[in-house]
Amino acid sequence: MAVLRMAGLRPTRQRLALAELLFSGPHRHVNAEQLHSEAEGAGVQVSLATIYNSLHQFRQAGLLREISVDAARSYFDTDTTDHHHFFIEDEQRIEDIPSDSIKIAGIPDAPEGMKVTHVDVIVRVKRTQ
Repeated sequence: MAVLRMAGLRPTRQRLALAELLFSGPHRHVNAEQLHSEAEGAGVQVSLATIYNSLHQFRQAGLLREISVDAARSYFDTDTTDHHHFFIEDEQRIEDIPSDSIKIAGIPDAPEGMKVTHVDVIVRVKRTQ
């Protein structure tokens, strides 16, 4: 409840239940459908639209990081520190890449009046067999 309030979000029953599912364990990556399934399994009555809205509100509040793998698919990461990701295509799953495994050089200057906030690298992989 305190985390939601500190992030400027009203701690509704549904937000509290979703925050518990998201943040009660180790860092992880979820999409809206996965979280909806987990919520149903935990007996939380919440619509998929509310899941999407809550995930985006949590992201805007700085509690989650959004990882867009394509125009129609996003995952949400509970680890908001700078790091990169593998997208395992065969499993439709995101996995962290250790932050010291990728070196980025030659980032262009941001347009006038803007600054670079972070760089996301997604390395797409699939099984060879």
